[in-house]
Amino acid sequence: MRPTQRMSTAQRLQALESLGEPGQWAVEHILQLTLENVRLHRELEAARAQINRQDEQLEELQRQAHRQAAPFRRPENERSPQPARPGRKPGHAGCYRPKPDQVDEQIRVNLECCPHCQGPVSRKQPLTQYIEEIPVVRPRVTQLTTEAGWCEHCQCEVCSTHPLQVSRASGAAGVQLGPRALALACDLNKAKGLSMRKTVAVLRDHFGLKLTPGGLALLVQRVGRTLEPEYQQVAVQLRQSPVVHADETSWWVGGPGWWLWVFCTPVMTLYVVIPSRAAGVARGVLEQNFAGVLVSDCLAIYDDLNPLQHKCYSHHLKAVSEACQAHPQGGEGYLLQVQALLRTAIWLKALQAGAQPERFEVCRRNLRLRAAALLDGPRAQMQEEKVRMRLWKQRDHLFTFLERADVPATNNLAERQLRPAVIARKISCGNKTLKGAQAWQTLASIAATCRQTGRSFIQLVAERVPLHMPRAPAAI
Repeated sequence: MRPTQRMSTAQRLQALESLGEPGQWAVEHILQLTLENVRLHRELEAARAQINRQDEQLEELQRQAHRQAAPFRRPENERSPQPARPGRKPGHAGCYRPKPDQVDEQIRVNLECCPHCQGPVSRKQPLTQYIEEIPVVRPRVTQLTTEAGWCEHCQCEVCSTHPLQVSRASGAAGVQLGPRALALACDLNKAKGLSMRKTVAVLRDHFGLKLTPGGLALLVQRVGRTLEPEYQQVAVQLRQSPVVHADETSWWVGGPGWWLWVFCTPVMTLYVVIPSRAAGVARGVLEQNFAGVLVSDCLAIYDDLNPLQHKCYSHHLKAVSEACQAHPQGGEGYLLQVQALLRTAIWLKALQAGAQPERFEVCRRNLRLRAAALLDGPRAQMQEEKVRMRLWKQRDHLFTFLERADVPATNNLAERQLRPAVIARKISCGNKTLKGAQAWQTLASIAATCRQTGRSFIQLVAERVPLHMPRAPAAI
């Protein structure tokens, strides 16, 4: 018997074709299965690569869960190997402490002889310094005696008042903080972010004021109720603003399930603590007929609040960057084109102030055409389609900031106004009671607004808390 010769794949297919129609049918099916096998093999390799990347991301997230706060949680690829020198950029104007406007005491120290050999000294010249020192602070205690009586004409009890008086409590509660001391306590706790216990410690160690954390909490709540008209006034002015930034974060009021909202402009900030993240919260603050531009992230609750909106470009670029990391080719092609579109829009915004209107309009029209070409057609790749759908849903608001000079590209203002609240949440874990939350939102809003307008929060509180002051809201 002759040994069987080994046949190649091509020879085997030719042999099958020689069998006629059944052989040709078998050859076609073999080719189809072969192509299907190659396609499935490639998809399997891509899936394995994606699983490996996701495993690496999971390990990194698990490591981050055990790390401390920044800068330790910053990924290695985001750290600069050669960080910039601390301080302002080169070429900035010099900064130094200015000469005091008032000198309380003048001291002259003469150089009679050499301090080393006690010999005579020649060519003497004066050296002038200004030393600003904090004197030893001792509370100024005032024994205040007021009178209460019955008015026969009004048929009610009446009392005399004094500008230093913030409460009519007497007896065990007869030792009160004055207006400025109370304003300082509110400033330390709400504006500077100190906890109740640390605020009490500062008042005790530096000013000799004895107070308990519980007593301070009650005082802060009382001040919050007093400044409620100013809080409502900020809300009214906010609704009349041409541009409002909004954002939200989780909050704690005796337990989870609460949210802290922020609505702000460059000159005012309004915090709202409420157990809801629904669109009704923003609609209740801005009201139904808000005519300004609402700047926010891409959370769906903001979509139908008002006609004029703008979505934060930082969030758009972050979504594109994350999609590039998960993309098989690192975002090559479509995602990089979308990223270039967004960065071009930001660059065009920077030139808006000095650009000619006609030329700027041409550039803006070209951006719209380019966006339509990138976003109108669906994408087969998963990460590309996610980015396309994200921007396609916001296509009506994609270039609002190029149409309005007063609208920025990002929602950084709202995020900056949320940052002190997030730090306070880390320190004090939010609020323990609803009354504490209401006091926090009122005082934190007024403190942030005072900081934006350059007014003293301490002075405002000190002017509003005395009993004899009128209850009309003060301008912030």
